This record gives sequence, structure tokens and C-alpha cells, in this order.
Amino acid sequence: MRLYRKIIPKMSKEIIATLKNEGDVEIDDQKLEEAELDVAAILVEYCNAEDRLNQETKDTLTRRGLSAERFGQVKKGLAEARNHKTGEEGAEFVINQMLETLMHSRNIEEVFAEDHEMRKKITDTMRKYLGIDEEIDREARSRLKNLREGTGEWDIEYERIVGQLKRAKGLG
Repeated sequence: MRLYRKIIPKMSKEIIATLKNEGDVEIDDQKLEEAELDVAAILVEYCNAEDRLNQETKDTLTRRGLSAERFGQVKKGLAEARNHKTGEEGAEFVINQMLETLMHSRNIEEVFAEDHEMRKKITDTMRKYLGIDEEIDREARSRLKNLREGTGEWDIEYERIVGQLKRAKGLG
């Protein structure tokens, strides 16, 4: 799960708005911002844990003299050792934490919907925001049709275009 910090406020605002507008939860308008911050805090904590894991992976690679190509393998091992969920499991973990928070938050007056109903709505909203990487990749590849993938020139141009697209979306 690739989560950009800059989209957390938008994502948490939309999750709370969706649940409130569809009658899944009751939130006093004066506590709406606080409820959004409750959801955002979960996402920020996941990002912080992910950042710590990435840094520890880099340190481990350096300490062991391993190449950067082993990053994914080492990160997976460290994540398992620390019981840190990544990828789809990470998304499930975050959603479970959100549901737990909604049930116990002082900023939520009442929860009316079943967990599975709210889980689907939260998942749909998160997918919309987490699909940004795939969207950027598709757009970059469509702009590089004149170059052959795998060449040095393609790699350089791909990174440049991805950087431009991320900056244009406020992620860079």
C-alpha cells in the first residue's frame, strides 16, 4: 500500500463525509473535524511505521553490504519480524483500525452500520486515493510510446515524467 502523506487529509475527510452522509455514523457538526483527525491519525501512524521500516531496511542493506535490488526481500523479512502489515494486508490493518476508532471515538455520536458495510465504503474511498501510483504509471507509459521500455533512455524519461506527474498532483 503506497500512501502519500499529502492525500491523508483529503482521504480522511472523504471517508468521514461518506459514512456521515450515508447514515452509517452520526457526528455532531462541531466534532466533524476531530473525527477526520481521528481517521487521519491512523493513516499518519501507518506512514510513520512504513518510513521507519524503509529506513531500517536501508540500514540493514548497508550494514550487510547488500545491493539495493534486495530491498524488497529485506523489507519483507523485517516487516514480518515486526508484525508490520504491508500491501493489501496493510490496507486491511488500517481499515480495521479505522473501524475500531469509529466505535470508540468520543467524536462519533453513534454508529448505525455494520462493520462490513462501513469496511466496503472505506475500502472504496481508499482505493480511489491509493490508485494514484497506477494512474501515474499508466499516464507515464502512454507518453513514452515512442521509446523502447528497458533502455536507459526510457528509464530516465520514465522517472522524469513520473516526477512531473507527481508534482502536478501535489505529491512530489
